[in-house]
Amino acid sequence: MKLTLKIWRQKNAQDKGGIVEYPIDGIEPDMSFLEMLDVLNEGLINKGEEPVAFDHDCREGICGMCSLFINGEAHGPDRGVTTCQLHMRMFKDGDTIFIEPFRAKAFPVIKDLVVDRSSFDRIQHAGGFISVNTSGNTIDANTIPINKDDADKSFDAAACIGCGACVATCKNSSAMLFVSAKVSQYALLPQGKVEAVDRVLNMVHQMDLEGFGNCTNTGACEIECPKGISLENIARMNREYLAASLKG
Repeated sequence: MKLTLKIWRQKNAQDKGGIVEYPIDGIEPDMSFLEMLDVLNEGLINKGEEPVAFDHDCREGICGMCSLFINGEAHGPDRGVTTCQLHMRMFKDGDTIFIEPFRAKAFPVIKDLVVDRSSFDRIQHAGGFISVNTSGNTIDANTIPINKDDADKSFDAAACIGCGACVATCKNSSAMLFVSAKVSQYALLPQGKVEAVDRVLNMVHQMDLEGFGNCTNTGACEIECPKGISLENIARMNREYLAASLKG
């Protein structure tokens, strides 16, 4: 496959940045999108040029680091996959592909296609945990019976990998889908009830401090989410937040 790549290049957070065009050849349809970028970078290095910086780690759709905006879509044209799971067979020979970083005030660009998503970490630190006494004997996992429907919904919410596709897709750069998934995975379980009030208040407060926008329920986040996190979680978080506010 011969392709034309139009990639956002930015030296650092202070640089204005811009699109740079790169022709590339010899791309196999079964390559992943990141493998294609590896080929590009190998060629750039061999020519003594600066390689394109992009985030990656597991390359198995688990870590959420491979966050790229490809032809105007978070993670590209496929559904239910991260960028590292996107294959070049989704494109045609001769295609022009635009590759940009995720755009959001709370996700400042570090370099090229790499953005700082530590805002998600700070939201997690604000309340995305449960306090468990680990002294003494470990408690058996089945000590507290949990309704299967609640357990399934909690696992579904916990599938969120924090990639930020929801933020990049939202016209308001809202993080509601991410935050609601992290709230829901605990709110649905008895182990999370003890800190439920403080958790939702603290996490939403931190989300606002980070500069994320508000949700207007367009649903784009759910469509682009590689793990299919449901909008139902946002509704649940809103209920949790209202109840916590009334208790406060």
